Amino acid sequence: MDKQKTVVVGMSGGVDSSVAALLLKEQGYNVIGLYMVNWEEEGENGCCTAEADYEDVKRVANKIGIPYYTVNFAKEYADRVFSYFLEEYNRGRTPNPDVLCNREIKFGPFKQHALALGADYIATGHYCDILHEGERHYLLKAADEGKDQTYFLNQVSQKQFENVLFPLGRLQKHEVREIAAKNGLSTAEKKDSTGICFIGERNFRNFLKTYLPARPGKIVNEAGETVGEHIGLMYYTLGQRKGLNLGGRKGDDGGRWFVVEKDLENNILRVSHGDESPLYSVSCTVSGINWIPRPPEKEEFCCNAKFRYRQGEQGVRVKCNGDFAEVIFNEPQRAVTPGQYAVFYEGQKCLGGGVIEEVRK
Repeated sequence: MDKQKTVVVGMSGGVDSSVAALLLKEQGYNVIGLYMVNWEEEGENGCCTAEADYEDVKRVANKIGIPYYTVNFAKEYADRVFSYFLEEYNRGRTPNPDVLCNREIKFGPFKQHALALGADYIATGHYCDILHEGERHYLLKAADEGKDQTYFLNQVSQKQFENVLFPLGRLQKHEVREIAAKNGLSTAEKKDSTGICFIGERNFRNFLKTYLPARPGKIVNEAGETVGEHIGLMYYTLGQRKGLNLGGRKGDDGGRWFVVEKDLENNILRVSHGDESPLYSVSCTVSGINWIPRPPEKEEFCCNAKFRYRQGEQGVRVKCNGDFAEVIFNEPQRAVTPGQYAVFYEGQKCLGGGVIEEVRK
């Protein structure tokens, strides 16, 4: 391990980045903490806890004895991440802004700012690992499989992975909290952040309607009958059960209704009652694939894939065509959703991923 090298750590005010900074300091690095402001909102209903989080960064930095700074990327976030988020919802799709935030902010402008501060490396509190072999950089799964965040890093390029450290890669979450408590860090028991920063604790529908006009329309069942009215296709996702307001209809046997299709052209929300088979698909097409560390040697190969973050890996066959691919599932998959990411794996290695465009039933 290099000594007296400078590492700029992206500090969020949470326990993970706090311990990442601590561990690097203990390993002999010259550590600098850098807090990013990615969202600004006027008024008392602003959702992000930026001020409170920055106070936690200051307390942790002072405790472990490192300098700390703040940098504002709110404009870059609005231009590169939030605009895409709105565009995808307007198309009736379900985007994942956290994936874009990593590529467009944390390993983009943040890294450039860190290098300008004199950094030899940057580090984050992500649960993943990295292997640097010359000019090739392999993204590896975390030891804590339940916390592994390689899914969210599938779009980070080889150039962006240069000189990156992930100090928590070999640790379990409970070990991270134990290290924080043992060293008296104020974030030791801080609750993990969930969801999208710019929405926070607010009602998602209320937030979205301030940016996109809702277009109410019909809810139609398997037989083509109108069974209700939706408030706008953007508010629903495939497989969704809650919030459909279809219970208590005549002849209803108490089974669950769920979304099986969003017909954007006709502004119709299609639902099923009890029968989940319409949710299953046998393949999907994927675009904008970022391969880690390089494109596969064969145009067709087998590996594992995840189609959403909390899903277990599924066996697939991948047929490549440039940065597009057809992904054929070994077994039918439930609620594979356009706008989300298909992320590929081989053993401990994350091979990259791309955006799900279409699914084939």
